[in-house]
Amino acid sequence: MKKIFAIALAVVMVMALAVPAFAADEIVIGVFEPLSGDNGAGGKQETLGIQYANAETPTVEVDGVTYDVKLVVADNESSTDKAVSAATQLVAAGSSVVLGTYGSAVAIAGSDTFGDAGIPVIGVTCTNPQVTEGNEHYFRICFLDPFQGTVQANFAHDELGATKAYCLGQLGNDYDQGLINYFTQAAEALGMEVTAESFPEGNSDFTSYLTNAKNAGAEVIFAPCSISYAQLIVEQAASQGIDVPITAPDTWDSNVVMEAVQGTDLEVYCTTFYAEGGDPEFEEGFKEYLNSDSTALANNGGNDMIAAVSVMGYDAYYTALEAIKAAGSADPADVMAALPNVTYTGVSGAIAFDEIGDAIRDSAFIKQANTETGVWDFVAAQSVADAE
Repeated sequence: MKKIFAIALAVVMVMALAVPAFAADEIVIGVFEPLSGDNGAGGKQETLGIQYANAETPTVEVDGVTYDVKLVVADNESSTDKAVSAATQLVAAGSSVVLGTYGSAVAIAGSDTFGDAGIPVIGVTCTNPQVTEGNEHYFRICFLDPFQGTVQANFAHDELGATKAYCLGQLGNDYDQGLINYFTQAAEALGMEVTAESFPEGNSDFTSYLTNAKNAGAEVIFAPCSISYAQLIVEQAASQGIDVPITAPDTWDSNVVMEAVQGTDLEVYCTTFYAEGGDPEFEEGFKEYLNSDSTALANNGGNDMIAAVSVMGYDAYYTALEAIKAAGSADPADVMAALPNVTYTGVSGAIAFDEIGDAIRDSAFIKQANTETGVWDFVAAQSVADAE
């Protein structure tokens, strides 16, 4: 009898240890982002937007009670192999809702962990359609890659006058390969000739790929890949004297990439979620936040240039607060039930969800790297109708 009691007591103690420790007057929002690895630079900038929003609004009122909002950040290391352990950490932390991640492949890899735990996730800039397909727990506030790929193809054809395109992305990366597929479909429908190649993970020498682009007679290079690879492609394209435009998706909208482009003769464009100058009040506050904290400034790449992913992180945080308030509860199940009907007008525009949890977004911004001033210059805004 004593043995049975001892075993039962041990089980209770283990279960008690498994229960996340958080204050009764506290609501946890998980942050599922890469703070290291290939996407670390972008993940840090996306996280900065979330952290700034939390610093600005650190509480939320639910059913007449004010709760502190605690951010718990888990580094998924830009790796599909690490995604599950990072997601598990946020489940154990007692997250009511999770924000992230930068990088569609990692979002997909961690998705089931959140789904099995019944925790809703608001994707910030994970643009691959597979993120929300076949599940009820993943939502997102960004546009999708079929749209972004079509915008890129139309821009290359209509504005850059390209008839031949060369696409380059990482082998096995859902984000890269998905965008190449959507770009190719749209480009070929416009009568363009497309050549596509893939490089292995960890590749650092892009000389042969850029030579292949030249030999293919490419009039535009489309390179949907992470910031770390983008830097290398830019540096090596400049050294090889590449004289055709390079276009890229939202991942290239970074001061890290801009620094690599500055001082070169390259013509580089990207599609993105926000153009600086769109909300001066937000920008003033965010820059003040960055410049007042050396760690935040370092995580932003060492200067106060505003990345669109930071804006999206900021909007995602407030969307999460709206969901918690609409639910009238911090229970993940209640928040998940409330999310489909949540709307919010943020810095990046109006946010609402369609029937599968995707954002109802109708435009993207196209920006060009100014090699003299070292900033991204606004080129155009393109709507869904323009991209069809």
